[in-house]
Amino acid sequence: MAATTNYPVWVYIDHFKGRAMSASWEVLGAGLELAASLGGGVAAVVLGKDVSALAQQAAEYGAAAVFLTDDPTLEDFRPEPLASLFSTQARQAQPEVILFPTTSRSRELAAMVGIDLTAGVLPDVVALHVEAGMVQATRPVYAGKLLANVSCLTKPQIITLRGRSFSPPAAQPGRVAEIIHLAALTPEDQIATHVEGYSRPSEKVSLTDAAVVVSGGRGVSNHPSEQPPAGLDDKAAEIWRAQQGFKLVTELADALGAAVGASRAAVDAGYIPYAHQVGQTGKLISPNLYIACGISGAIQHLAGMRTSKMIVAINKDPEAPIFKMARFGVVGDLYDILPALSAEFRRRLGK
Repeated sequence: MAATTNYPVWVYIDHFKGRAMSASWEVLGAGLELAASLGGGVAAVVLGKDVSALAQQAAEYGAAAVFLTDDPTLEDFRPEPLASLFSTQARQAQPEVILFPTTSRSRELAAMVGIDLTAGVLPDVVALHVEAGMVQATRPVYAGKLLANVSCLTKPQIITLRGRSFSPPAAQPGRVAEIIHLAALTPEDQIATHVEGYSRPSEKVSLTDAAVVVSGGRGVSNHPSEQPPAGLDDKAAEIWRAQQGFKLVTELADALGAAVGASRAAVDAGYIPYAHQVGQTGKLISPNLYIACGISGAIQHLAGMRTSKMIVAINKDPEAPIFKMARFGVVGDLYDILPALSAEFRRRLGK
């Protein structure tokens, strides 16, 4: 284990069937900056089945070493065997910092590793720096209204990083790293969970990875003229109108190659599935461009998207709170504005 002492920073590479989440490379970039301040290199942690190519990718993105376990029991994400393997290795090697991307899988894994190691976990961090040998992390608090600088007094310092808050390093094709092979620790018959299968998500572009997000709120149901089919009750008619509004949101997203988001109010009203919800109880995102259509700007929603690089708001109400967060605001009916925007973007982008 002596070779591992030169790697004070570990980065978990989250992946699905050997395909890395883009946020993993962003976290690796943050890890390289931390390691430069702490002294030493970065070790990537790659656990799965048929993931040797992923280990090579981690090397090309700058990892000095890769802890690699390639085993059939790790083909699917199951936190029990992953946490056991990760925690056992961390106890032996004693890294200073362990970084995870803030994905649904890695948040669960980070929490379990934190329990195993009796270490604190700093979640959803948007900035990092080293001060007096300790990592100082910046994370949103009070539904994103404030940013707090926090540190973890336990070792290792376990931190999850919000997607699109850090830049990935440039890949160096052909670069090699020290490969440290680890054996899986938990036999298949001792793993409590089993994966029955997968269903494909409805969204064309991943909401958490998207550089551009177009979201709709309760305002999409306020169609100015079109009448719903006869025979619908009031609630069904409202949902029908909202679906027409979300068609316009989706058309604009398609024109921009963007993901489709929604406010909690739209999800609670049954306009669109929960998978699209942006907010404190939905997805936490930081796209380069966020277009809010018919969204008033409730605190819960702002908590999920206020770190977007640029916010554009479209709303009929000039007093809507969302305009206080927006770089650009358009006061008007989204049923008039969105088709015009979609047509113009398609023209300019040659679509």
